[in-house]
Amino acid sequence: MQPIYKDHLQVNTDLNALTLVLAWFDQFNCPPVSYQTWLECQLALVEGFTNAVRHAHQGQPIELLIDIEVALFSEWLEMRVWDYGEPFNLTQKLTALPQQTDLDAEGGRGLKLMQRIADSLSYTRTEDNRNCLLIVKRYAEDS
Repeated sequence: MQPIYKDHLQVNTDLNALTLVLAWFDQFNCPPVSYQTWLECQLALVEGFTNAVRHAHQGQPIELLIDIEVALFSEWLEMRVWDYGEPFNLTQKLTALPQQTDLDAEGGRGLKLMQRIADSLSYTRTEDNRNCLLIVKRYAEDS
């Protein structure tokens, strides 16, 4: 199935690039996506991007690019974040995380948040030696 709309962004491995990512993501705050769903997706994208910077690209040069792609379909939205970090098993990592999260902790909540928001969440190694975080959120019920 072809997306209704799709866009791509490349940013440096820099938490300061989050401002650019958020401004770029504003374009997806439109029908058929409800505002509530867009906010949830924005949060998931922030978590995915910051995890790529803080964990996947930790110690890497700022010039190492992170690719982001968002595609709108008639009933769902797909967000992809590609990084060059070491691959890991997302399912095992999620299973190993504590059930209760320390709300005062500076980190450690991102994967659980993304899992709670997404209807489908995966992290796979691609043929070009990158990892692709895929976040799928259905919104057909928003209409």
